[in-house]
Amino acid sequence: MAEHDLTASVAAWMDPHLVLPVLEFLQERGVYADEEILRGKIRLLGGTNMVDYAMDIHKSLHGTDDVPADMVARRSEVVERLRALQEAVAPIVAFLSSPQLVQELHADKQYNLHMLQERHQIGPDQIEALYQYAKFQYECGMYSDAADFLSQYRALCTNSERSLSALWGKLAAEILMQNWDVAQEELNRLKEMIDSSSFTSSPVNQLHSRIWLMHWSLFIFFNHENGRNGIIDLFFQDSCCEQEEKEHA
Repeated sequence: MAEHDLTASVAAWMDPHLVLPVLEFLQERGVYADEEILRGKIRLLGGTNMVDYAMDIHKSLHGTDDVPADMVARRSEVVERLRALQEAVAPIVAFLSSPQLVQELHADKQYNLHMLQERHQIGPDQIEALYQYAKFQYECGMYSDAADFLSQYRALCTNSERSLSALWGKLAAEILMQNWDVAQEELNRLKEMIDSSSFTSSPVNQLHSRIWLMHWSLFIFFNHENGRNGIIDLFFQDSCCEQEEKEHA
């Protein structure tokens, strides 16, 4: 089976976190020896903040409680960065943790920004810190927290490119948590944003975004109970068909 596996070819173009479930699948099916899969996981995790997980795999692979010095140093860096982000984001997290205060938010984002600044001394720096904190949580494998903070960030964000990036992160987090219904909702929301006339990126970037959306959608459609209909609806829409034709022209 291994000679027909394309994971090594496609993994270089995928989010490392989305490759992890693929490796889990290969391990369960016995496509490769466990040692190969574990080594692959360690290499993959080197591009994330999931240092504790990488350490556990290293211990399992080598049958030892010792870990390399570079892993220990990397863990210290991650913990230090996490603490700095927690401090920076503390005011806005405290606000968002209060249902009574969250009720003050309106659909008008400009109103929200002004209100947060005037009443709670929460400004652009804290809102930017919320994005960085959510992204860091994702890199640490804390997908539930990342999804929540990215949703909250998008409710305040007025930058369309940043909002798009946050939506990609939210979609990935929902996929990794196997929340297929929510993931499909985020997929549809992302598609609407990419297809909208207000999409500020270049036509080439829009093409790439549509193609990436089609690839990421496979995680959902191969697992969702209505996935067969969903994949047909998405892949046979005019915009997606046109993008595939341009990509292979």
